[in-house]
Amino acid sequence: MKEKIYTIPLMDAFRADDECPFCYIERSLEQHALDFTLGSGASYMEDDIRAETDKMGFCRVHYKKIFDYGNRLGTGLILNTHFKKKNEELKQQLKMFSPGKASMLGHFKKVKLDESSPKTSIGQWVKEQTSSCFICDYYKNTYNRYLDTFFELYRKNPEFRELFKSSKGFCLPHFGDLVETGEIVLSDKEKNTFYPELFRLMTDNLQRVSDDLEWFCDKFDYKNKDADWKNSRDAIQRGMQKAAGSYPADPPYKADK
Repeated sequence: MKEKIYTIPLMDAFRADDECPFCYIERSLEQHALDFTLGSGASYMEDDIRAETDKMGFCRVHYKKIFDYGNRLGTGLILNTHFKKKNEELKQQLKMFSPGKASMLGHFKKVKLDESSPKTSIGQWVKEQTSSCFICDYYKNTYNRYLDTFFELYRKNPEFRELFKSSKGFCLPHFGDLVETGEIVLSDKEKNTFYPELFRLMTDNLQRVSDDLEWFCDKFDYKNKDADWKNSRDAIQRGMQKAAGSYPADPPYKADK
């Protein structure tokens, strides 16, 4: 199967010898989203883009990454109109707010907030504000298409199939995405082949990272001070990636000066 434009990034990710090819893809997509939002193309000056950033805002993680990116004026302009919209919404929420009737035993209850199910209209509104993010939305839609591309290549491209079987597996979140997607798109016959291959990759490579972490810790024993580090020098960041995804050791991604 000849590589197509939309398959090249995924093939390159599997050739990169990364702990998780989908983390590799996601990082590239996220950086592209930051460039699109605040880069030299100045998309934040376009009315339709500004309307989206005003509406959606950004999550806590991406506010930090936007700050690190370095375009202070662009960030200020985005926040300026975003806060104007949110200020109007807040005024409407406050007008409509009506507190519930207090329980007779309320003073004796311990506070136990259920963030997934707010009890007030303001709590629901705040939940909506903090659960949307322009950058997350921008790249996650593309990421979902790469999941579909993965299974297309798995079925039709022998070279990709070998890259997959010889890879270092995936982080746990992306492993879960593959299992969930496979359950939808694969036939029963394909599942009988795919799941054993995927599960072998995961068990072998989680054990490899676990062994590296164990040796990393053992190296701090004085008895091993002259021993070789083997493959354990970067075991901490690789272990974190395998557990939760992303690249904890990456420096901040900044705008080109």
